[in-house]
Amino acid sequence: NVNGARILLDCGMFQGRRAESEKRNRHLPFDPKSIDAVLLSHAHIDHSGNLPQLVKHGYRGPIYCTPATYDLCQIMLADSGHIQERDAEFINKKHAKRNEPLVEPLYTVNDAKETIKFFHKIPYHYNFEVVPSVIATFVDAGHILGSASIKIKAKEKALKISLGFTGDIGRSNMPIINDPQFMGNVDALICESTYGGTLHDPPTEMSSQLEQVITNALQRGGKIIIPAFSVGRTQDLIYKLHSIRERHDFSDIPIFLDSPLAVNATDIFRRHPECYDEETLDFLIANEDPFGMRQLHYIRSVEESKLLNERKSPCIIIAASGMCEAGRIRHHLANNIDDPRNTILIVGYQADHTLGRKLVDQLEEVTIFGDIYKRRADVVVLNSFSAHADGNELLKYIGRFDRKQLQQIFLIHGEFERQQALRGELNERGYKHVEIPTMGQKVDL
Repeated sequence: NVNGARILLDCGMFQGRRAESEKRNRHLPFDPKSIDAVLLSHAHIDHSGNLPQLVKHGYRGPIYCTPATYDLCQIMLADSGHIQERDAEFINKKHAKRNEPLVEPLYTVNDAKETIKFFHKIPYHYNFEVVPSVIATFVDAGHILGSASIKIKAKEKALKISLGFTGDIGRSNMPIINDPQFMGNVDALICESTYGGTLHDPPTEMSSQLEQVITNALQRGGKIIIPAFSVGRTQDLIYKLHSIRERHDFSDIPIFLDSPLAVNATDIFRRHPECYDEETLDFLIANEDPFGMRQLHYIRSVEESKLLNERKSPCIIIAASGMCEAGRIRHHLANNIDDPRNTILIVGYQADHTLGRKLVDQLEEVTIFGDIYKRRADVVVLNSFSAHADGNELLKYIGRFDRKQLQQIFLIHGEFERQQALRGELNERGYKHVEIPTMGQKVDL
């Protein structure tokens, strides 16, 4: 809130227990009409997914983001709207049989399309006026295509202040996209804390770990089922599979990308080389398409997806969603989870209470579509593929700021245990004013 103007940083969907998610996503903790502008860090649904709800309930201001984020949100928000409609239809069939009240989708495909009309594309490193007396700049966060950290300079009467919002911070040496860039010094920092206090395997181990998983699965004659977010992780997987395919005797194993959203997102990746690192640009200069492997089959229709369940020979199936809570991945898990020859490969963050987290926790039984399944398939977790900075990488990122100028740090976007761990490590390093805000808390800068 600057000079009476209210700026919203991201507007994502909450993911967790379904009843809590439904309540929090359906009831925004503020009046959408009171917001003057939105700054969007990136396209992932936990950051952008409730923008249609914002517009549906009266927001009519600008939504600023990078060009790649704009392109991704066009397909991702429409896909999310489709899921909301489909879920409401499924619930209403049950409610109609029980004479219970019908539910409305959180938002629809048309709501998502209407939301896109309010988007404004701003390139990296361009200073733009958000509202009077507030200037913002997008800096590459190195998390997914188009992801940004945001530096905000505000002036109110005689007071000038600079605020940093990290968005989701990526990692150095990840495939395809640039490393995270430093936004410059700020007076206060709002920082993500997803993996505070934890460590990832280095990205340099991606190829060797992936090769080992494939080798083991082939020896057992099984399939590899990979739940992956349609944007970011899927393209990283395809890129790495492309880079190792010629060096091994499993180069002919068929790979199926079973997610229309991921297929469309991969097309958008091709359109944004300005986000690529040098290695990926070298691929393009050599006229190689890192997303167009010979043995990669793009699955679009439901009928094609169902046919995959009839395959008995080894293959790799990459399907949405990343936390196994929606989409075609649940069908593939239901059909393959009880076969000990198969491997379920987890390559992304799994929130508490999701099916993905239950798989990571190696539960012997899980519920899919209301039915209980014995988990006999091997579950392998490769955190080298994580697009989030780990605890040490977060500390390194924060360590780039001038401590004399950085007076306050606010840790957000992480489970409380992870936030506490990161705050403890920052306190040990001499950072004194590190807060973990609570919902609805107001802070004066």
